[in-house]
Amino acid sequence: MKKRSIDILIIMAGALIFALAINLFVIPNEFGEGGVTGITIILYYLFGWSPGLVSLVFNSVLLAIGHKFLDRTTTVYTIIAVLFNSVFLYLTEDWHIASDEPMINAIFGGIFAGVGIGLIIRVGGTTAGTTILARMMNKYMDWNISYALLFFDLIVAFSSYFIIGAQSLMFTIVMLYIGTKVMDFIIEGISSKKAVTIISKEQNKIAEQVNVVMDRGVTVLYGQGHYTKAPKEILYIVISKPEVSTLKKIVKSIDKEAFITIHDVRDVFGEGFVDIAK
Repeated sequence: MKKRSIDILIIMAGALIFALAINLFVIPNEFGEGGVTGITIILYYLFGWSPGLVSLVFNSVLLAIGHKFLDRTTTVYTIIAVLFNSVFLYLTEDWHIASDEPMINAIFGGIFAGVGIGLIIRVGGTTAGTTILARMMNKYMDWNISYALLFFDLIVAFSSYFIIGAQSLMFTIVMLYIGTKVMDFIIEGISSKKAVTIISKEQNKIAEQVNVVMDRGVTVLYGQGHYTKAPKEILYIVISKPEVSTLKKIVKSIDKEAFITIHDVRDVFGEGFVDIAK
């Protein structure tokens, strides 16, 4: 219950930040947006319809159609996100910020939108609309959620060209790209993970020190040298980026001739990292 309460507070914060992105940076500068929000903004430019109300109607319809692709918790969180997003879009309609520099507004619009949506997705919710499509692509085709969302958002953004013009569209693309990178950062966390493979004659000592000093598990893979045909034990370790320096020092102190490869890792699930059920 405590976790659910915290998740809901994070969703509310994300919805507010996203609403501020729209009302402080997007609409005053006549930028476009992606997804359902982009459609509601186009309708606002054409007919003056309230983005909050139109967004609620559109997202409710899409959620009713696409809820079967979401689990129960995600569906509940999405309903909460949609409601608060619409409420905050309405409540902050008259808020303004003293900035008339389009590029600065595009940058901060992207940052606010990325943080807002990222917070909602990080705790397991969505903002409905194209976010549901992005989660479906992630689930069934293993697409990165942020880039799947960017793909669908760009389709809507480009359609706004005839309303906002070429220059505003270019600023919109910059804003969406920044938003995607920020969202990726929020969803996947501050510290990237590294997968390390180590080939050494002192593999047992290295593995023991990694267990004791770093409190990390080590997997032993069995291989064979192609030229010598000698069997080899290869250590496989997944660590955070700040831990790389410690690992190098351990290996260097035991075997200066060890062979080490370090790879970037996007997602890590399991004990000591992220629960795969989340």
